[in-house]
Amino acid sequence: MTTLSTLSTPTAVAVGRFAPSPSGPLHFGSLLAAVGSYLYSKQHAGKWLLRIEDIDTPRVSPGADSSIMHTLEQHGLLWDGEVIYQSQRTARYQEVFNRFQQQGLLYGCQCSRKQINAAGGLYPGTCSTLNLYSKTRAAAPLSWRLRAAGVACHFTDCLLGPQQIAPALAREDYILLRRDGLFSYQLAVVVDDLDQGVTEVIRGADLLSMTPRQQHLFQLLGAAEPVYGHLPLAVTAPGFKLSKQNHATALSNWPACYTMARALAILGLVLPAELQQAPAAEQLTYALANWCPADIPAAREVLTSDFG
Repeated sequence: MTTLSTLSTPTAVAVGRFAPSPSGPLHFGSLLAAVGSYLYSKQHAGKWLLRIEDIDTPRVSPGADSSIMHTLEQHGLLWDGEVIYQSQRTARYQEVFNRFQQQGLLYGCQCSRKQINAAGGLYPGTCSTLNLYSKTRAAAPLSWRLRAAGVACHFTDCLLGPQQIAPALAREDYILLRRDGLFSYQLAVVVDDLDQGVTEVIRGADLLSMTPRQQHLFQLLGAAEPVYGHLPLAVTAPGFKLSKQNHATALSNWPACYTMARALAILGLVLPAELQQAPAAEQLTYALANWCPADIPAAREVLTSDFG
């Protein structure tokens, strides 16, 4: 079992990470995030960690973690240190959950997704005063929500500048423990980033609106939050991002030099002609010396038909 004591070490070094979900092979949208986070960390003379976010066990595809790591290696994206698996850290998440529960920050919720959708899609706090823990503990499983009134509605993105999140979304009481007994992404990702000493989180713009929630969790844990930056999403049509759920094709269909060159171009760096067919690791070395985060397009989405 990986614990806080085995992960946390005092460091002044920048630490970034890439944290894919092993629900299928790596697709181009995830590669884009991996390349951006790798370049940002390494240009800050930092470490780049790999974490497998397999906390949602029903969605895990057997062998997907090995496939993802192989694809990263093919693109020259070599991580530092051991690979951490969220599925091996449930005791640590439980520890933090218990702490929040003892502080009165959580409450049980019996509302279904259908009921929440009928109320407008955002949870209205229906169960916040019902004390359902004592009333229904033996009768029905509950989800557990964090009282989120203290979540900020704004933050400064290191790539996009000042960001404003709708108050209704930022301050929605959200789930930390699902009714099926699985811990939520929000809890796991913050505990992992804290324990691994992550100082910068560079990821896709689809997670931008979740940033204030995660910053708030860091505050509740008495820790400084990382720097957050968000990269453009690769989409096949406006609002239709490349993802496993949308059946984005695996990167094995294209040579690594092509997919690396396309990722770098979306991130604002067009390789010289003599490097377009060079090994992906060589392209990445060039990018480390020449890429500038300020050149990333300001658009939140970049249209690409190649990988859908």
